[in-house]
Amino acid sequence: MSDRIFNFAAGPCTLPLPALEKAQSEFVNYQGLGTSIIEQSHRGKAYDAVHNEAIANLRSLLNVPEDFDILLLHGGATLQFVSIPMNLAKEGQSADYILTGAWSKKAAAEGKRVPGYKVIWTNEDEKFTRMPLAADIKPSDNASYVHLCSNETIGGIEVQEYPDCGNVPLIIDASSHIMSQPIPFDKVSMVYAGAQKNLGPAGLGVVIIKKSLVESANMDIPAFLSYKTHADNGSMYNTPPVFSIYMMKLTLDWVKENGGVTGMSALADQRSKLIYDAIDSSEGWYNCPVDKNSRSRMNIVWRLPSEDLEKKFIAEATEAGFSGLKGHRSVGGVRASMYNAMPVEGAAALAKFMADFKKNNS
Repeated sequence: MSDRIFNFAAGPCTLPLPALEKAQSEFVNYQGLGTSIIEQSHRGKAYDAVHNEAIANLRSLLNVPEDFDILLLHGGATLQFVSIPMNLAKEGQSADYILTGAWSKKAAAEGKRVPGYKVIWTNEDEKFTRMPLAADIKPSDNASYVHLCSNETIGGIEVQEYPDCGNVPLIIDASSHIMSQPIPFDKVSMVYAGAQKNLGPAGLGVVIIKKSLVESANMDIPAFLSYKTHADNGSMYNTPPVFSIYMMKLTLDWVKENGGVTGMSALADQRSKLIYDAIDSSEGWYNCPVDKNSRSRMNIVWRLPSEDLEKKFIAEATEAGFSGLKGHRSVGGVRASMYNAMPVEGAAALAKFMADFKKNNS
């Protein structure tokens, strides 16, 4: 479709065009039933099939072991910030947090509600420009869990190796790069993600959690916030976010047709290389502040020689059909978020624009 622009916003994300067109074609009359899927009962056969297939797609694409539950929940990733300590923090034990940027800090702000809250690694003094090495992470002796945000959208850093926390459950917020790399379930006890960056529309949170962790979770919390409540009810304790789950199912169909996680990783390599090459070949005119060993393939950040040039770059890029390139208000600069459905052509076009802009303004 020639009238679609390239959306580089940090979220909501670009969705696969085939998924959007499929939803468009059956939105008013889903599979001949005479109603939209969002008008169907969430207890009916039509939605039940969508719900179960979405979960099956997640399990097969991410190679989720059978001893993990997959939960489809309201509230995106943010609700999990408070649900994690409420469910998993144990009295007399620490709740360990790794601070790698703005999103891990938001999760940690909820972790502070429990007496055992503890920061075990941070590089805030370096302005969150790198991820820790696996060897840097040492869980507390009595930790209930270790929390890590594995890709920070604002800072543009991505974990390259996951720590081995031994018997301490490692919990990963993978919102901004889920489906773009394998998840090491031999090291990870829980992964969660808001859908709106890589999986579908906003309003949905995906939680993949070890069954044993669910069974040992705290029970003296509100039922809606309990992982066991949702696991026992197949994520149907209350009306689920039907449309978001339906769109995730269509998005995962597209992921499957395009090589699964391996295919998404290859696309991420291609897109990010185009932009990082444009930055690195500019002889410092474009400057990426991130340690090269921690560079994100999903969220690429850079600065120009002046803020005036950054404003001009963003204005001209928007006019040229590139949206969402303004850096987060807390750090400024420029940011290109290139999630799984971003076409490689979008990255190539942006790289060319960057080269042309430098030529015309330096």
